[in-house]
Amino acid sequence: MTNPGSRELTLKRVESGLGKSTQGAVVVEEPLEIRLRKQSIAITMRTPGHDPELAVGFLVTEGIVEHPDVVLSAVHCAENENQIDILTDADDDRVHMPDARNFYATSSCGVCGKASIEAVRQRTPSLKDDQKTVPTALLATLTKQMRSGQVLFDSTGSLHAAALFNYAGDLLCLREDIGRHNAVDKVIGWAALREQLPLRERILLVSGRVGFEITQKSIVAEIPIIAGVSGSSTLAIELARESSQTLIGFLRGDDFNIYSAESRIV
Repeated sequence: MTNPGSRELTLKRVESGLGKSTQGAVVVEEPLEIRLRKQSIAITMRTPGHDPELAVGFLVTEGIVEHPDVVLSAVHCAENENQIDILTDADDDRVHMPDARNFYATSSCGVCGKASIEAVRQRTPSLKDDQKTVPTALLATLTKQMRSGQVLFDSTGSLHAAALFNYAGDLLCLREDIGRHNAVDKVIGWAALREQLPLRERILLVSGRVGFEITQKSIVAEIPIIAGVSGSSTLAIELARESSQTLIGFLRGDDFNIYSAESRIV
């Protein structure tokens, strides 16, 4: 079965100065239009696959729906595989229809068009009451598990990944996408569609840096520990500290930085 996330293309491969024509797997990047109540509310550049999860995760993490149970269905439009229609009850006041102009997103930016960063901050809950700890030895196992599940990255070398673990170190969900925030939305959408939110006593690991938009989305899902293979940013660290979320960077085996709420790591 062909994977919708990659495509074989003819290209020229040059090795030691000599070129030859060959076939290579290239990651697919296409727009996805998210439609809520028949209105277009967002367009994001994504890698096809798990689109309903992406759409529902986006609605949850952007505060467009207060709870995932307001979503009655999330399906591709019959005429266009690059459109997702999301249906809710018309009179459900837990749905907040946005100005679509504020929600154009690219494959690299999750908060483009926000009216203000403060509006994002105000929606992030505090995780102060979630104080269960995990050992450093468990963290050392996570990157290897995530890397072994990155099937599309193996063939294309061009995708980000987000992986959700429990406190026993079990991999619960892994999603790949050309956009790091899309991969996170897919994971959170996976949990939302399975009525698993909030994600207390869970660890989110991302394959790249942990920026503000990734931190914000994970806190909305109430994930107490987030880690990245690369570093973080001042704004992400500030938000994590305000929300009592444990933020870890440069997680590579036994080595890592802890930027906030270090008491969860023992």
